Amino acid sequence: MGLNRASKILLIASSLWYFGEGLFGPLFAIYAEKIGGDLLDITWAWAIYLIATGLFYAIIGKLFTRSKFKRHLMVFGYGLNALLTFGYIFVHNTQQLFLLQVGLGIAEAVSTPIWDSLFATNLEDNENTFHWSLATGHTHFVSGIAIAIGGLIANYVSFQALFITMGSIQILATLIQAKLLFGQGASIKN
Repeated sequence: MGLNRASKILLIASSLWYFGEGLFGPLFAIYAEKIGGDLLDITWAWAIYLIATGLFYAIIGKLFTRSKFKRHLMVFGYGLNALLTFGYIFVHNTQQLFLLQVGLGIAEAVSTPIWDSLFATNLEDNENTFHWSLATGHTHFVSGIAIAIGGLIANYVSFQALFITMGSIQILATLIQAKLLFGQGASIKN
């Protein structure tokens, strides 16, 4: 059995989001060095992001597990992530980077668990291994392509151009996810 309209919208928007996010990939270390960071600062920035994301996954999940506004929160998380991605343009030191990483962790924690929940709820056959492999595998596939393109943008244009491209793609992903609230995907199950 194929994917329904809501599941397709979720996958398309998620693919775009991971593509935008993936453009940065391993360039994070080079960027951190450009703003004065060293090996430990890069380590701390990534650790802060992961800890904030993990902590807020639990907090957001607990607070909004029965919410009627899950779709709204997911779209908000996507939008917040896009907005914060543009924030890289304004980071000039590692302390600002650390704060940005916390914000990005919160944004992911708001959107990703809700995305997972909505995807599971809207699968017509939730034991279909192929559909679950799409949900997981698409992130690696599009991130792999994005990393190569992100390296080209950063190398031949600039990090600012990279961040503008990332944020713009993530805004597009947010708009597509918003279809789940208004219009074509409005029949999504909560």
